[in-house]
Amino acid sequence: MVKFVTDSSCDLLTIPGVTFVSAPLTIRTDKDQWVDDETMDIPHMLDTLASYKGRSYTSCPGIEEWMKAYDGGDIIYVATMTSALSGTYNAAMAAASQYQSAHPEAKIRVFDTLSTGPELRLFMEKLIELDQKGLSFESVCHEAEEYLKHTRLFFSLQSMHNLAQNGRVNKTVAAAIGLLGIRIVGTASEKGELEPLAKCRGDKKAVAELIRQLKNLGFSGGKLRISHIYNSELANTLAGKLRELWPQADILTYPARGLCSYYAERGGILLGVEVN
Repeated sequence: MVKFVTDSSCDLLTIPGVTFVSAPLTIRTDKDQWVDDETMDIPHMLDTLASYKGRSYTSCPGIEEWMKAYDGGDIIYVATMTSALSGTYNAAMAAASQYQSAHPEAKIRVFDTLSTGPELRLFMEKLIELDQKGLSFESVCHEAEEYLKHTRLFFSLQSMHNLAQNGRVNKTVAAAIGLLGIRIVGTASEKGELEPLAKCRGDKKAVAELIRQLKNLGFSGGKLRISHIYNSELANTLAGKLRELWPQADILTYPARGLCSYYAERGGILLGVEVN
């Protein structure tokens, strides 16, 4: 059996036609916790955290959770969110070692995408595409590694409260975002860390900045995946502008799941893109 496994930051619960498993992360405070699975109440989490003054943090799937995800697989492709922000990759690797010891005939590869959200989704789509071409395990892994060199993640946030409470950004900097309609536009760096690019006043300027970033990359109309946190209006506006510029582009918009909703917060959008 071929299995495709990722963590819940990929925003997918199922993929038709393949055996797919999503290992859930957990968002916690000193008082509450939310498991990022199909039962998660995302609005309740966001509402609770918006007024929460204490520390919040995420917990990666443990080795047992990953072992459960791998169970029954003969060929297993695993992709995780960036190791720069989470222990998810390390836990997946440790579980892979254990699984390989117990099933020496199995083939398993864990990829650290150095990203999350829609860029991770693009990578999972590519893994499935390569496997369905009938390529060998080794060829799929090689081609997938090459593909990671040609994708990027961008984001536009109207709040960085959770990132500040999580210790990812300075609280003074976070307090300025959202005031007077300021949105932060940023990207995932080559090291898989958050890299702010611009401060934009209002949605219109944020969309223009995202498009400018794509043009600077030489985007020519490949795949684009746009996730949003209760902001379908902005996601669809961006998608519409992108279709005007690149009619041939393959664009999907969809709501984020819990982990990306936690980091990007209400109003946030994330953009995964194929580049040359």
